[in-house]
Amino acid sequence: MLKQLYIKDFTLIDTLDMRFFPGFSVITGETGAGKSIILGAINLLLGQRADMKLIKTGCSRCVIEAHFDLSRYDMEAFFTENDIDYDADDCILRRELTSAGKSRAFINDTPVPLTTMRRLGEQLIDIHSQHQNLLLSDEDFQLNVVDVIAQDKDALDDYRREFAGYIAAVKEADRVRREIEDGMRNEDFIRFQYNELCDAQLEPDIQEALEQESETLNHVEEIKTALFAADSILAGGDGEGVVERLKEVARTLGGIGGICPDIKDAAERLDSCYIELKDIADEVSGNAESISFDPQRLEVINSKLDRIYSLQQKHHVSTVDELLKIRRHHGELLENIDNSDAHLKELEAEKQRIFKLCEEKAARMSGLRRKAAGVIEGEMQKRLVALGMPNVRFSVTLEHKDLAADGADRVVFMFSANKNMPLQPVSEVASGGEIARVMLSLKAMISGAVKLPTIIFDEIDTGVSGKAAERMAMIMQEMALKDRQVISITHLPQIAARGTTHYKVYKIDTSGGTESRMDVLSPDDRVREIAQMLSGSDVSEAAVSNAKELLGMI
Repeated sequence: MLKQLYIKDFTLIDTLDMRFFPGFSVITGETGAGKSIILGAINLLLGQRADMKLIKTGCSRCVIEAHFDLSRYDMEAFFTENDIDYDADDCILRRELTSAGKSRAFINDTPVPLTTMRRLGEQLIDIHSQHQNLLLSDEDFQLNVVDVIAQDKDALDDYRREFAGYIAAVKEADRVRREIEDGMRNEDFIRFQYNELCDAQLEPDIQEALEQESETLNHVEEIKTALFAADSILAGGDGEGVVERLKEVARTLGGIGGICPDIKDAAERLDSCYIELKDIADEVSGNAESISFDPQRLEVINSKLDRIYSLQQKHHVSTVDELLKIRRHHGELLENIDNSDAHLKELEAEKQRIFKLCEEKAARMSGLRRKAAGVIEGEMQKRLVALGMPNVRFSVTLEHKDLAADGADRVVFMFSANKNMPLQPVSEVASGGEIARVMLSLKAMISGAVKLPTIIFDEIDTGVSGKAAERMAMIMQEMALKDRQVISITHLPQIAARGTTHYKVYKIDTSGGTESRMDVLSPDDRVREIAQMLSGSDVSEAAVSNAKELLGMI
C-alpha cells in the first residue's frame, strides 16, 4: 500500500509531500491542474523511462520518492533474490533525474537497475489510464484475464518449458538439415580437407614439441660444447673436478663433527649438496654423450612443421588446436552426410515426441481456461447488470489456434448491451461508457485473484454519468475493502463523494511561475469541491445541499 509520495522539482511541482491512506481515495481537480503530472511521477517509480525535460525549469535535478507498507503481501522473496534490505513496514522507492542526463533508481537506498524497479513496481501498483481501454481489442490481454481467473500459472509454466524444448528441437532439426544439404553440395571438398588433416597426424601440443626439437637439432654443436665444458668442470680428472673436491670437503668436515658440534650441521648439508651435484654431473655427462646431430631426423621434423604451417595458412588459423577443431567439425559433417537419413529421422522423432507432449499440456490448459471462461461470464454478467446494463450479454469465446508460447487458445470477449442484438467482439460494438464499465468490472474481478496492494484508476469513468457512475464508485469501494488501496482520479461528483479520503490538485501562480499543488480536503472543503463539480464555478445553495446529500451529511 502506498503510504507517502514525495516529489521535488518535477515539471510544475516545486515540492509535494503527501500521505495516502488505506481504503478508497479520490483525486479531483480541473483539467490541466496537474493530476497527470503526479501520475507521471508515480510511473517513473514503476520503472518508466525518463525524459530529462521533466525536470522543473531552472533546476539541476528532480527526486520522486514513495513509501510502501508491504506487511500484508508476502514479498520478502523478491528482496532476498535481488540482495536488497527488506523492511515490510516501510519499503522506499526513489528515482533521481539530473539535467546532465543521468537517471538513478533506488530501492531501500540500494541502487538498482531500472528493470528491477519495474519488476517490483508491477507488484505494487496497477495504474489504469484511459488508453488502457484499448486493451479490450488485444487478444493477449483477454487471454491473460482468462489465465488470471483460471489460476493456471503452474500449468502454463510447465507448458512453456515444454514448448521451448519443442522450438529448440525444430531449430536443431532445421540446422542439421541445412548442414547436410550444404555438406552434400560440398562433400568432395570437405572429404578432401578432412583426409588431409587426418594424414597430418595432428595431436595437441605437437607443434611446440617439434619446434623445440628442431631448435635443439639446429644447435647441436653449441649444446655439446657447453655440456662437455660443464662436465669437465664438474667431473674433471684425477680428483680435480668440483664434485670430487666437494666430496673431500664434506668428508673432512664430517671427521671433526664429533669434536666440533657447531660444524656438524654444515657437514651434513655439504653431504647433501654432494649427492645432488653428483646427480647433476651424471645427467650432464649422459646428455653430452647421447646428444648428436641427426640430419635425417631434422629433415623429418622440418617437413612436419612445414605441413602444419601450410595447413594453418590454408585454414586461416594459428594453432594446431584450431586445426583439430576444424577436423572434428568436418568429421561431424561427413558423419551426418553418411548417416543423414537416420539422423534426421531421430531428430524428427524427437520433435514429434515433444510436440505431442505440448499438445497434451495445451489441452490441459484449454480445459482450465474453459472453466474460467464460465466463471468470467457469470461474474461479468452480474457486475455489468449492477452497472446499469440490464440487457447485457457477455461471453468468452475460446477458439483453437496453432501451438504458440501461450498455448493453443485464442480468446475473444463477445458483448451485446441490447436485446435482439447479436454478440460481437466487445472492442467493435461497445460505446466509450460501456467499455469503461467493462474494464472496471474486469479489473474488479481480477483484483480478487491477484493480491495487488494499490490500484489507481485514471478517469475510468469517462463516458459514464448518473446512477452508473455511483455504481462504479460502489465497485471501487468494494475492491478497497479487501486489503487493497484504490485511488480514483475522477471528474464525477458521484464517485468523488464515495472516497474515504479526498485530494484536490490545483494550480497557483507564484513569483517563480505556475505551480501544481495537492491538498487533502477537510469535510467543509469537500462539500465545496463536490458542489463546484455539480454546478461549476458559481456554487449555489442547491449545489451545496446536493453535495452534502452525496456525502451523506444530511
